[in-house]
Amino acid sequence: MRERARSLRDFTGRWSLQRVIEHADGTRARLDGHAVWSEDGEGQMQEETGALRIGDGKPVTATRRYLWRPELAVHFDDGRFFHDVPPFGGETAHWCAPDQYDGVYAFVSWTEFRVTWHVSGPQKSYRMESIYRRIDR
Repeated sequence: MRERARSLRDFTGRWSLQRVIEHADGTRARLDGHAVWSEDGEGQMQEETGALRIGDGKPVTATRRYLWRPELAVHFDDGRFFHDVPPFGGETAHWCAPDQYDGVYAFVSWTEFRVTWHVSGPQKSYRMESIYRRIDR
């Protein structure tokens, strides 16, 4: 049975966030934290906060904000367009000259979803997988 199409309202609330970043040079980073989607005018603000550890280094606090529009268009917090989220899951992309971002949304169940990005280009080369698990609604 195919999952139903996701809408912006489905993301509202608090999610745990685990992220692994594997760079082409072998460097690994891990972020453990949370993400919150909350009402923000015509859309929702996604705020991520967590402890980021690069290799064996000391953890640092990392934060990121995105603005999500009702049609599942994701924008950086400065208003620039980032990508569209496929409502049933699937592929998306973003060109950030000179690097290409190819992403896949996997809606495993509606208590968990994954986003995987493969980034390639002359400035960046890494794979990043983020796992979001529902904490509340």
